[in-house]
Amino acid sequence: MGLTGQDIAKHNSRESCWVIVHGKAYDVTEFLPEHPGGPKIILKYACSFQGKDATEEYEPIHPPDTLDKYLDKSKHLGEVDMSTVEKEEKEESPEEAERQERIARMPILEQCYNLMDFEAVARSVMKKTAWAYYSSGADDEITMRENHSAFHKIWFRPRILVDVEKIDCSTTMLGTKVDIPFYVTATALGKLGHPEGEVVLTRAAKKHNVVQMIPTLASCSFDEIMDAAEGDQVQWMQLYVNKDRAITKKIVQHAESRGCKGLFITVDAPQLGRREKDMRSKFTDVGSNVQGGDKTDNSQGAARAISSFIDPALSWKDIPWFQSITKMPIILKGVQRVEDVIRAVEAGVQGVVLSNHGGRQLDFARSGVEVLAEVMPVLRERNWEDRIEVYVDGGVRRATDIIKALCLGAKGVGIGRPFLYSMSAYGQPGVDRAMQLLKDEMEMGMRLIGCSSVDQLNPTLIDTRGLSMHTTSVPIDTLGLSIYDPLVNPKAKAML
Repeated sequence: MGLTGQDIAKHNSRESCWVIVHGKAYDVTEFLPEHPGGPKIILKYACSFQGKDATEEYEPIHPPDTLDKYLDKSKHLGEVDMSTVEKEEKEESPEEAERQERIARMPILEQCYNLMDFEAVARSVMKKTAWAYYSSGADDEITMRENHSAFHKIWFRPRILVDVEKIDCSTTMLGTKVDIPFYVTATALGKLGHPEGEVVLTRAAKKHNVVQMIPTLASCSFDEIMDAAEGDQVQWMQLYVNKDRAITKKIVQHAESRGCKGLFITVDAPQLGRREKDMRSKFTDVGSNVQGGDKTDNSQGAARAISSFIDPALSWKDIPWFQSITKMPIILKGVQRVEDVIRAVEAGVQGVVLSNHGGRQLDFARSGVEVLAEVMPVLRERNWEDRIEVYVDGGVRRATDIIKALCLGAKGVGIGRPFLYSMSAYGQPGVDRAMQLLKDEMEMGMRLIGCSSVDQLNPTLIDTRGLSMHTTSVPIDTLGLSIYDPLVNPKAKAML
């Protein structure tokens, strides 16, 4: 027989702390101070008469192989007799009951005609904490909203009487032929929205022949996501650089050995931005932090709980080291000014993503597409446009946004939240439909602008004069406004 719940329950303090995950016991005593989310959540599942099963809390925010990878084998205590483990009785809250009612009444998939429709449905049916994590931006969320509205400041100058009977939306990104110029950009914690997590996006990317960027902070393990790929399907890897460079080297070289075709190093997150929706949604779980006297930051929500390993000392001096440990193309993800694009070319990297992290880092950072409009003329002046591939992400919700970015000179665009929302609301069919809608929009937009292939898109087809004027008024986007979840002030504490 394995260990029992009573065996585990005896180890419920900082001095000796055991937990149960997926039917196995682990001694996490030495790991407590290092846990990115602080020791509180671990102690919560250790402090009871009988050991509690921590799997439900653990699974959405940790890949399944985390403990096997990062906890010394001597701390793996073996199988637990789960019949002896106390089942935590959870009373369904009125809020959860209402959510289940909304799920029962949610629109059928065919009623979603654009990417923002998926966001509206997801907001209604997702768990509050998951929605808060996916939808939140930094501070006042000005940049997050600007990412979307910036595209509205670019207007088309269509050509007429062009033969557009046949439309070819295909292009190449880092040498890979894709059917449409977008990729599934890296977003953390896929299982918050869907129990299968990121592998849903892998399957959709294969079906529509686009590239998926695998996140460092995925809910699925890296190998699970790679294993879900089929045939010659191409995947890239997004990297948060660990303070421990040996771990970083191991991760990078493992990705290369598994066949990843691009290394996207995130450079805009030396510290995590304040995402107040996410922070506020975490205050439902109070008590033990204060009672235990823990001096930990419990305000950062899911984001803080997974990211404290990221190295704030990362600098340009590290680029040659990355070039020495991998032959994968290196792309800097999160570049936000012309000077840094020039420096990236001089450093010999293969690409940049003009991005402000979906408006989740520095509020009042400019939109990626605005930076793109500045960058490309400078590269063309120097005849450098072929020395580096330039991508952009943030705020893309329509194929017209993709077309505008390509007219400016981008190789492609990254799309993140919309695919999370379509997955959270409708699972695999939702992501399939979201991608197909973009394809249909793209074909129509290309036809109406007067271009039959992606290589015909160029700056003469757009008017960007209003782009840098942050006071420029634009027509109100009713779809975008109706699904935007405004920041709220603290609610008065309920009085008994």
